[in-house]
Amino acid sequence: MRSPNIFSRGNPSAGAIARAGSDYFIAIVKKSTRMNSTPTPGWAALRRIVLFAAVAATAPAYSQSDPDAPLNPVLVVATRTPEDTRTLGTATDLITAADLSRQQITSPAAALGAVPGAPLFANGGIGSDVSIFTRGSDSDQTLFLVDGIRLNDANTDYAVYLGGARLGATDSIEIARGPQSTLYGSEAVGGVISIQAQKGSGDPSADIAVEAGSFDTVSGSADAQGARGPWAWALSAAGSHTENDRPNNDFDSGDLVLRLDRDVSSSVAMGATLRGFEGRFGDPGDIFTNDPYAHETESNWLGTVFADLKPSKDWTAHVILGGQDRRYVSFDELPGVFSDTTVVQNRRGVLDAQATYSGLGDQKITAGVTAEAETTQDNGYGNIDQRQEFLAAFAEDEWHPIASTYLTGGLRYDDFDTFGTSVTGRVTAAWLTPDRSVKLRASYGTGFNAPSFLELYGVDVGYVGNPDLRPERTRGGDAGIDWYLPKDEGSLSATWFENDYRDLIVYDFDVYPGTTANVGKARTDGVELEARLRLAAGIELHASYTYLNADDITDGTRLLRRPRNSGSADLWKDFGRGWSAGAGVQVVAGRQDVDAQTFLTVDDPNYTVARIYAEWRATPRLSVRARVENALDEKYEPVNGYPALGFGAFGEVAWKL
Repeated sequence: MRSPNIFSRGNPSAGAIARAGSDYFIAIVKKSTRMNSTPTPGWAALRRIVLFAAVAATAPAYSQSDPDAPLNPVLVVATRTPEDTRTLGTATDLITAADLSRQQITSPAAALGAVPGAPLFANGGIGSDVSIFTRGSDSDQTLFLVDGIRLNDANTDYAVYLGGARLGATDSIEIARGPQSTLYGSEAVGGVISIQAQKGSGDPSADIAVEAGSFDTVSGSADAQGARGPWAWALSAAGSHTENDRPNNDFDSGDLVLRLDRDVSSSVAMGATLRGFEGRFGDPGDIFTNDPYAHETESNWLGTVFADLKPSKDWTAHVILGGQDRRYVSFDELPGVFSDTTVVQNRRGVLDAQATYSGLGDQKITAGVTAEAETTQDNGYGNIDQRQEFLAAFAEDEWHPIASTYLTGGLRYDDFDTFGTSVTGRVTAAWLTPDRSVKLRASYGTGFNAPSFLELYGVDVGYVGNPDLRPERTRGGDAGIDWYLPKDEGSLSATWFENDYRDLIVYDFDVYPGTTANVGKARTDGVELEARLRLAAGIELHASYTYLNADDITDGTRLLRRPRNSGSADLWKDFGRGWSAGAGVQVVAGRQDVDAQTFLTVDDPNYTVARIYAEWRATPRLSVRARVENALDEKYEPVNGYPALGFGAFGEVAWKL
């Protein structure tokens, strides 16, 4: 079942009806639209993807930092160019492939569970839909980039992919919090999450792994990467099955992540990526429905070709041509009584090009264009068959006017052929102490969220879209401090943030026919704390905490599914001789939701979830892993009416070829 996308009580926001099938929507429009499906042909989507032509995986690294400064992590997502994290005025996070491997995390949802300011909730077990509420924004107001192109927009849902896809062995995740529309356009309201397959490196290597455990879970994976001469490659393929712990709740999936790179010359690098997810999920709905027949399938493929150019010392260029093919099918049948099928088909073509000039001494200017064309066909509620195109231009100046001071400013213009134009801007500032151990930072930006085809043009019984809708808009800022400990021992961070939302799209069924309008307002603010520490004796600690206020200004209520308090901690130790182990905990407290049975707003119980994991590298080729999820067997519902899995134990054996 689809989770409601709610900004205020009684008024589902833009995505609520688009993700038809939630019981909350049924209560509002008195129409059953449960999503159902028949299986799609496994890897046939590969033939449907006609894509590509160009963008580089990694442009020649540029850093504003002092050349004598310690080597620090480099992020691309905050400025669209590789930057030393110590010079950024944006609140960011980086989850490396090594982090994911060490913690035995394979899914995007599990990886993001420890990110401050980004609460996310699943509609049940493995493979169910997952929604994220970055800094209290709505669940359709976070942009996911996958290998450089967008995964989601107002018409293309990320929830199935986030809950079911598997990360590749070289994947890293970069997060930029706060409005980021100046660089990335629509949906980048709460922030941007970028999943990127990294370039293969080192001598050619490969490994295979098999895992089994609770809930009749079994999975297998094969990974390979390496570099030879001008060529580099990274490949991951995986398949899995689990029955979860409810009737009609099986989940089967297959994943592929491929990246190829070639250095054509000292000034030209080219490559391509291909990423696919195929999943089938038995969907019993909430605990009061327990549908024995409903299931959903998703086929989601993304591909790119890319090029990085360095025509001169001061110029670099980055070009990417990509495409996405997504097919979601939901099927529900009571034999001899009814049969209902909903099919959603999304297709997207993307061209993104940027050039950077760094020959101005203390400035670096990046400018570029983005063009997209997408089509959506949805035979469910609203009967959508629409096409949309947009063209955007952006420019950003990174300025280092005096020692230890780093400024950025940017503007973007988007022109959609559906609702019109939008202009957004963003500025950031960062100041480092002379010894570079403390950074003060601040940012302010504006963002927008495009209306969906359903909201603009949908037509159904008792409902008609509003073609005069404006995009949802936000303006927000933050201020923070980062303390970098000596001898590479870690960092401590604190951030205050605030965001104001206006022109929020709400559904009005008090008129006939029901329609949509830009009448909603909301405000979120809070504090994010984070610690990344390397302690004595090979111990590493990552902990975060977020305090969040999230209010619907229109009717004076709290926004749903935004916990007042949330936090996580992960402690890991290398014991030597091939042994390592860790433990993690997540806490969620103080949140409201819609009761799955009564449809009233209720206070959901707090919950604490713990996990334990360990690894033994028996030989240079053989490793054995074990993990326990929900180690305390906590009984809780991330989304009201949808219980999470209980205690689960899993073991894995991996062999390096």
